[in-house]
Formats: sequence, C-alpha cells, structure tokens
Amino acid sequence: MTEIRLSANWNYPTAIRVGAGRVRELPALCFEFGVRAPLLVTDPGLASLPMINNILNGCEESGLRVEMFANIKGNPSGQNVNEGLTVFRTGEHDGVLAVGGGSALDAAKAVALMAGQSRPLWDFEDEADNYLRVNEDAMAPVIAVPTTAGTGSEVGRSSVITDEDAQLKRIIFHPRMLPEQVILDPELTVGLPANITAATGMDALSHNLEAFCAPNFHPMAEGIALEAMRLVSLYLPRAFVDGNDIEARMQMLVASSMGATAFQRGLGAMHALAHPLGALFDAHHGLLNAILMPYVLLANERVIGEPMERLARYLDLPKPGFGGVLDWVLQLRTDLGIPNSLGEIGIQPAASEKVGEMAAKDPAAGGNPVAFDAHDYRRIFLQACEGQLTGG
Repeated sequence: MTEIRLSANWNYPTAIRVGAGRVRELPALCFEFGVRAPLLVTDPGLASLPMINNILNGCEESGLRVEMFANIKGNPSGQNVNEGLTVFRTGEHDGVLAVGGGSALDAAKAVALMAGQSRPLWDFEDEADNYLRVNEDAMAPVIAVPTTAGTGSEVGRSSVITDEDAQLKRIIFHPRMLPEQVILDPELTVGLPANITAATGMDALSHNLEAFCAPNFHPMAEGIALEAMRLVSLYLPRAFVDGNDIEARMQMLVASSMGATAFQRGLGAMHALAHPLGALFDAHHGLLNAILMPYVLLANERVIGEPMERLARYLDLPKPGFGGVLDWVLQLRTDLGIPNSLGEIGIQPAASEKVGEMAAKDPAAGGNPVAFDAHDYRRIFLQACEGQLTGG
C-alpha cells in the first residue's frame, strides 16, 4: 500500500499544524509566540525517551532556555499542578510546551493558567462565572503536542484535575486555556503500546459518541462527531494491529481532536461515571470509558434510537439501528482486548452508593440524553462491575 503523507495547517478550533515530522517546527513556534524560556511539561513515562530528548535538544540548539517538569500522575492532581507551578516560577519561564498524553496536557494547561494568579487553583473550577476571577494577562502561552490519540486536550479550554483531599475530579476552565498552537505529529505516537492505543482510542470514540447523542442543539458539533466516529471505525483497529501505520496514527490524532471539539455539545453518563471512578480508584480514564460504553448505551437505548439509526448507516454497519451500533462497539472492544467489566480491572461494587452520588453531580451528567439520578448511576455501575449487559 502506498503511504499517504498528510500535512496541513488548520485554524479550527485553534491553530493546528498537522503532519509527520512537524514537531521539529516547535522551536520556531516558540519564537513566533515570544517564548524564550519554555517549561516543557510531559508524562514521566516519556521524560527519558528520545522524542523528549530531541525536543529539548532542538529547543536548546535554537537558543531557547528550556526546562522539563514530569512529576505528573495518570490522573493529574492539584499537587502536581502546584509543583509544576513552582518550577515555572522559580525558573522564570515565559511559556509552556505541553507534550504527552491527556494527563500531561491537562496539567500543563493548568500550570499555564496559574502562572501569574494569586488565587488557589480550585477557585477556577468550572462553576458559575468562576472563570472571571482569572487574570488573563498573567496566563502563559501554551503550545500543545499530543503523543496519544484520546483526550483531545490539545484543543480544549479546560483541564480535569484531581482534588485528592476531596477524592474528586474538578474541571478547571477558562476560554484562554485553549492552546495558542497545536502540533499533530503521528510520528510521536508510533511507539505507543497497543493497550494504550486501544484505551486512548476508545476515549476518543467516547467523546464523539456522547457528543453525538447529547440532546443540545449544536449541528456543527454533531457533524464533527459523526465523521470522527467513521475515522475511529476505520483507523483505530489498524493503529492497534500495526503501531507503525502512520496514516492510521495520523487519522486517530485527528479523530481525537475532533472529539474534544465536538463535546462542546455535551458529554454524558460514560464520563459522569468515569470521573468519580478515576478519582476513587486512580484507573485509566480511557479504559474506564471503554468498559462503560455499552452499559451506558443500553441505559440510554430508549431515547437514542434516531441518532443510532443515522450512525449505523454512516458507518455502513451490517445491522441497522441501535443493535448494529451496540454490536459494533462490543466487537471493537473485543478486537482491542478491552475488558468486559470493571471487576476485571479491580473495581468492586462496594463503593456503588458513593459512585452513584458522585456521578449524578458530575458536570458531564448534564449532557446525557436521559436525566439519571444517583440510583440510576449506581445501577449502571453495578452492571458494569458484574458484566451484566441488559437494557435500561
């Protein structure tokens, strides 16, 4: 098969440079945005890899004074952000390079937000008009370079940060948290292990699927979500089987960014459950969404028949309607080695009451096509723990 080289510059929802090898443009972008002393924020698993060393060397050779911060958990915490902020201020940095998966990107954006603020992090939680408390002029510019195709945090205006004291994930929001520049370079995702490719890819699917089913009026987001799910259906299996498939890696990066753009329409019960489970059990966010997906679809079945009919037709599934989509999701999970139940990853039903209450209060719950209460979320959680795939 002839290799397809995809390269482009986009300006939606922010400035995006797309294509293999384009990470080499990072130093020039720093100068373009007036950044001379960037702080590179990345995942601890990437910190010693050649890709990060190459970025650091490229910045230094271009005359930039760069430093790295990588003390970030899989579910980034407020403490991680505060530690990164201390490094930023002590090193007198003037911009942030966010390089890594969703955890690094979320932490990096939060550090950039906090760069010149006098209030504590939680004062900027996405509630009411808290974002108006932010001193916009004191925020640092962010250039985002995702190394996984999942969260789409590179095109998001918020960060999900764990408040470990409260055992709660909080969403930190400000419109200017949207990075000034994004680089989507598939070469940076080639070394991603198959299981992480699967979990992050299913996270991208969950964003698009929940956005597509959300009841809010936003036809643009709906269209983006629909096409992104087609990309996932075609390219996630390919990226999983052959991690060196550059075309598949590129298309999955695009589908991931599309998901985080589409979910302006809303998320739903998958994320309403995944957020508290991540906070309570420190489990991988994408894997949680992947496991929860069919259970939430079944719980929503009675109200999502029409969008599922359209999705089944668009994906050209062999079976129409909701049943066709559910079969596709289940087969995709099997092909990607996704566990069928939460119990298989060590999450037990003992916390069901707390999980139900937290899910019902989670901001993502507002985008679900059915208004579930704590009892409903508890029931879905228990079904996912035990692997009981029954209708809602």
